[in-house]
Amino acid sequence: MATEATEASAKLKSPDFRPVPSPPDFHPEILVSAHDGLRFWQFMIAGSIAGSVEHMAMFPVDTVKTHMQALGSCPIKSVGVRQALRSILKTEGPAGFYRGIGAMGLGAGPAHAVYFTVYEDCKKFFSGGDPNNSVAHAASGVCATVASDAVFTPMDMVKQRLQLSNSPYKGVLDCVTRVLRDEGFKAFYASYRTTVLMNAPFTAVHFATYEAAKRGLLEVSPEIVNNEQWIVHATAGAAAGASAAFVTTPLDVVKTQLQCQGVCGCDRFKSGSIEDVVRTILKKDGYRGLMRGWVPRMLFHAPAAAICWSTYEAIKSLFQELNGSSDEMT
Repeated sequence: MATEATEASAKLKSPDFRPVPSPPDFHPEILVSAHDGLRFWQFMIAGSIAGSVEHMAMFPVDTVKTHMQALGSCPIKSVGVRQALRSILKTEGPAGFYRGIGAMGLGAGPAHAVYFTVYEDCKKFFSGGDPNNSVAHAASGVCATVASDAVFTPMDMVKQRLQLSNSPYKGVLDCVTRVLRDEGFKAFYASYRTTVLMNAPFTAVHFATYEAAKRGLLEVSPEIVNNEQWIVHATAGAAAGASAAFVTTPLDVVKTQLQCQGVCGCDRFKSGSIEDVVRTILKKDGYRGLMRGWVPRMLFHAPAAAICWSTYEAIKSLFQELNGSSDEMT
């Protein structure tokens, strides 16, 4: 009996007689990991391309939004989407929808490279390995926007001034030169505080909603993980962009007023404080003035976020495949 037991034990230790392990359960949270293992420069490239594609594709909608928000203080009364469209077409033709796109191109790439890199690093740090930590996602988004807005705000100001009807500037270089000469360097950052105050809740809502929606979609339909994962990224991104855009529209109106002050008849504010701008808007247009442009803002951010996230995740997947191939070769 002892001999038989010894032989049976030896057989069980043999690889041929080891029990077959049960297949692992599907865990979507693995796919939505706290950090994706990409190199620093790869996050920068993915973010830069995604941000540039997003803003270039949606630039005409952004121009309409700027007209609706800035012209409330100007002689031209353009308060609705149709009125803004007619105003742009009448004064500058179809090309008017793309005035300032050069400034957007110069600012969007570097800003989004910083944006996504800081987000990924902070998400790894704050989450502590927990991919379901919505607070960590929101906090990471706030850190990302503080850093990226420092890069993007100057070109955003130039872009918005060029977008106005009958803009006095010939182009990006002319605008930068004249603003430096007439208003000084601080004019480029006149709206920075407002921009951060707007984008902090925007990105908190945006990233938390995106990560939660993506995780929820993967749990509901795990079969799309390998086949149509881009649909998950696009859908989650659209939901995140639309909800965040609506919530932060009042601060976006204030930001536009500060960036366009003194141009094309727009009001110039003495203090440049948020309270001063809000009081002026309420006096002239009531509370509806604080929500001016919310329709094109949502029409911009929903598809823009879908484009941005699906592009970003696709480039990340490409880099992951390249990194995997490189590891196998080594």
